[in-house]
Amino acid sequence: MTDTFDTRTDQIMARHTKARRLLKVYNASDAEERETRTQILSDLLGTCGPGAWIEPPFFCDYGDNIHVDAGVFINFNCTLLDGDQIHIGEGTLLGPSVQIYATTHPIRAEDRIYTQDGLPKYRTSAQPVTVGKHVWIGGGAIILPGVEIGDGTTVGAGSVVTQSLPERVFAAGNPCRIVREL
Repeated sequence: MTDTFDTRTDQIMARHTKARRLLKVYNASDAEERETRTQILSDLLGTCGPGAWIEPPFFCDYGDNIHVDAGVFINFNCTLLDGDQIHIGEGTLLGPSVQIYATTHPIRAEDRIYTQDGLPKYRTSAQPVTVGKHVWIGGGAIILPGVEIGDGTTVGAGSVVTQSLPERVFAAGNPCRIVREL
C-alpha cells in the first residue's frame, strides 16, 4: 500500500487555495493575453518549459507538482490531479479532456475512511506519473497513478492507462494495451 495523507492540513489547503485562485484567472484569460498566461503558469506549475501551451480551461489540485517541459501542448479541459509529481516530457501533446491522476484513494474502506471531530474524513494516496518526450495522448484518455509512458509512444483516444508503457508503441483501449510498435 502507498503511504496515505490528509488533504485537509493547513499546508495542503494553502497550496490548493493558491492553485484555485491562479486557475480562476488563467481559465478566464483571453487568448491574446499570452504574457499573463505565461506568468500564471510560472506561478502555478513546478516548472514550465519554453513554448509550453495549455489551453483553458485547465484543472489541477496544486500545480506545484506538475512539471511541463519545452514545447508541450495541453488541449482544452485537461485535468491533472497532482498529489504526487507529474512530469510531461518535451514536445508531448495531450488531446482534449485528458486526465492524469497521480492522486487516488486506498481501495479498502478501512484504509480510506476515518473519523475526526465526529465526521468522516478520507485518506488520499499518490504515486508519480511520468510521460516521456514526444508522446501523443489522444482525447479523453485517463492515465492512472504510478504510470510511466515511454518516449515517442502514442495512446489512443479514450484509453485508460493502468500500467506503464514502453517507448515507441501505439497503445489503446480500456484497459490500455499495446497494439503495435512504432
